[in-house]
Amino acid sequence: MSTRREFVHRDKLLPFILLVCCFAAWGVVGTMTDPLVQVFSTVFSMSTLQASLVQFAYYGAYFLLAIPAALINHRYSYKTGVLVGLGLAICGALLFYPASLAMTYGLFLLALFTLAGGLAILETSANPFVISMGPEGNATRRLNLAQSFNPVGTNIGVLLAATLILPNLNSATAVDRATMSQADLLAIRSTELQAVMLPYVGFAFVLLAIWIGIALTRMPAQEKAKAKEAQPGNGGFATICGRLFHNAHYRWGVVALFFYMAAQTCTWTFTIQYAQQATGATPAAAGMYLQYSMIVFLVARFVATWAMGYIRPSMLLVLLGSAATGLSFYAALNPDLSGVWALVAISACLSLMFPTIYGIALMGLDETEAKFGSAGLVMTLLGGALTPMVQGAAIDAFGAATSFVVTGACFLPVAAYGLFHLSTSKAGLFDFRSTARKVAKPA
Repeated sequence: MSTRREFVHRDKLLPFILLVCCFAAWGVVGTMTDPLVQVFSTVFSMSTLQASLVQFAYYGAYFLLAIPAALINHRYSYKTGVLVGLGLAICGALLFYPASLAMTYGLFLLALFTLAGGLAILETSANPFVISMGPEGNATRRLNLAQSFNPVGTNIGVLLAATLILPNLNSATAVDRATMSQADLLAIRSTELQAVMLPYVGFAFVLLAIWIGIALTRMPAQEKAKAKEAQPGNGGFATICGRLFHNAHYRWGVVALFFYMAAQTCTWTFTIQYAQQATGATPAAAGMYLQYSMIVFLVARFVATWAMGYIRPSMLLVLLGSAATGLSFYAALNPDLSGVWALVAISACLSLMFPTIYGIALMGLDETEAKFGSAGLVMTLLGGALTPMVQGAAIDAFGAATSFVVTGACFLPVAAYGLFHLSTSKAGLFDFRSTARKVAKPA
């Protein structure tokens, strides 16, 4: 079989499989964290805006750690970046134990920040690593396949939250808690925070198993050779950043990914609040709609990966971005069960957006540019840190339904980026080969 027909280079098949485990792993943590906004709002009797600091700490870590991750990848190797990221994530997950004993919101935020910082390094390393593991012509599709296992993790994360965390929330309201004795309040809070701690500490050992597997795996000689390169081969950091900024596909890709992360995080973070207000469901029952969303996301990701063999990814991006905008506004205008199902349907639209924007944005970059470009794209997860606070404030002021106008607005730049790529490409609408990546081949 010719190299051009390979999906993954044979000498990188085992590393590819192990990286797929990493994609699933950060999916688990991401969606297990989304319900914590509701959890901490209840446990600590705080506003939705205050509880949204959970997402600020989580995605803020992505923003701060992405550039250090790129430097690690450039100075050493993608494998080193993956191992450092997994190691830091393990430390963050274990920090949930002392946080549950201290029963302090700030310590939980520190644990989330440390955990997310490790995942930031992991994701910055894993995405371009997957892109480099096969022929240029199917790089976007290969990344979509690897990312298809992310929703496997997201489903596990939602299931863990729905079975281990949400059912253990006490039914006492903020008013009830305000009238309790300090001893009774601390007893309830301790039980609730122990439930939060358990899945995170357990997951630390899963990450440790993945770390050991990758550490013991021999990387291909090509990757080792790259690890020995201490100096940039085509300019310093400032020069590389300048080239990235002047690359329109990359520059607007950063913008589109920022708003995608904003939309995704807001959708999944506030589905439970929306379902509770729209249907009067309990937190556990409302959490099931988030579980349905993850199932839809999982199935749609594999369907989208298949569809990319026939329809250009950028066209799919336009169609699904437009559909997600419409569904968001429908949910905002119809706060009932049909609105809840509209939010569930948004997850089908979300399925291909991240890897597709990511792949298009890195189009045309050489190996060094791709490493730093990947860091810039991961930094856009800052959208997931800032926008939930905006929507959280909207929920406090206007209710969960109206707040989804914020989410709908965030999908518009995503659809616009797909149109931008279509308008600047000469390829045909159904020519998948036109999406061929131009990342430099391994040395």
